[in-house]
This record gives sequence, C-alpha cells and structure tokens, in this order.
Amino acid sequence: MACLSSSQLQKFQEDGFLVLEGFLSAEECVAMQQRIGRIVAEMDVPPHCRTEFSTHEEEQLRAQGSTDYFLSSGDKIRFFFEKGVFDEKGNFLIPPEKSINKIGHALHAHDPVFRSITHSPKVQALARSLGLQMPVVVQSMYIFKQPHIGGKGGVSRRMVRAPAGSAPGTSFLGSEPAWDNSLFVPTPVRRGALVLIHGEVVHKSKQNLSDRSRQVYTFHLMEASGTTWSPENWLQPTAELPFPPLYT
Repeated sequence: MACLSSSQLQKFQEDGFLVLEGFLSAEECVAMQQRIGRIVAEMDVPPHCRTEFSTHEEEQLRAQGSTDYFLSSGDKIRFFFEKGVFDEKGNFLIPPEKSINKIGHALHAHDPVFRSITHSPKVQALARSLGLQMPVVVQSMYIFKQPHIGGKGGVSRRMVRAPAGSAPGTSFLGSEPAWDNSLFVPTPVRRGALVLIHGEVVHKSKQNLSDRSRQVYTFHLMEASGTTWSPENWLQPTAELPFPPLYT
C-alpha cells in the first residue's frame, strides 16, 4: 500500500508537491515502456500530418484538422509530434519513435497496462490518504521528453474551447507572469518515482540535454464530490467516456 505518513501529508500540504521514490516497481516501468513501444510501432499517423499542402486554403484545412484532432482526443489514444519531424509529403524525417512529443489523453481508459497502473491499489490508497472522496481520472499522457527537446510548465493560464465555429479552436484565459527562476525547486527523481503535484502549483520541465529520452506517465485526478467541471475547459467528458472513478 502507499498511504502517506502524517509527515509526508504535511509536507505535501505545505509545499504543494511530494516525491515518492520507488513508487513503481522495475517491472511496472518495463511493462509501460514495452507497451508504449508496441503502441508506437502500430500507430496510425493522423491524416493532417500525412497530407501534402500547397495553397493557403489547404494549409488552413491542415491547421483545422490538427485542432479537431486535439480537441477530440480526450476520450482516445492519439499521437502528438514534435515540430519539424515530417517532410512536405508527411513522411518521417527521423525515426518515428523519436518524433513523438506525447500520447494522450485516455491511455488510462483504453489500454490495459496503463489502466492497471492508474487504478492500482497503491494509487487508490494514496488518493484516500490525501482525503479524496470521489476522485475521477480526467486525463492521462505519456510524455517522451525526447533528447535535446525544450521544456513545458506553468498553470496560470487556462486553455479553453473557443466558441463553436471560430478559429482557432482553443484560446487562453489569463496571462503568464514572469516567474522568478530562483524560486523553482529542482527535484531530480529516479526511475520509478512518483511526483505528486497539486493542481495549482507552477511546475516546469527544463530542456533535456542528454542523448536519451526522459519518459513519464502522468495522469490528472479531480475531486468530483462537490465539484463542477467547467464547460469551457478544452477537455470534456463524453457519453462514450465519462471521467472514470479512480476507486474500483
């Protein structure tokens, strides 16, 4: 089981994040990486990445196809690529496994390996020790953090859906302040660690300067008890996949 101690719970409440080394076993890490390898080997590249465009109108259609692909990914397993990995005809310029930025956003629902990890007894015990009454899984991502690729972070802006029929399909509410880099706390972790992050904590991942990918499986939980999911949020539950309860 993975219940937090009183000191761990207090640290999380004070800092907004907590590192749990060794949360995943070596076998679980291998199982996820092997499963991702098979998913990538069998992936269908989205049509908007495979189509050759020559006119401005066709380029607009490509952009719209990319937006639609993203906005409808909340209940599917879909592939999102780094920039500049395709030629003008949609062929890979680098090996496909090195081209992917992330896979999202419903591995937790549709893949048995990731469903098992997400709903494992130790994850459920961790959520209970945090006091979550009715946690649901909102989304999941497998992030590759390819070698020499830039970072991601920040939560002061919300990505929301634009009004129907308008372009682009998403917009941002709020603005990104100039964060003082000296306030960020470096948190290196080992393979198998779990990094627990509160939803309001600003976090980022700096550029991967190594020659190896820095892979992570991440999933987001929401307390459903007494909470209303904003209809403005870009990701929405669907009839086919309501947000699944974490507790089984």
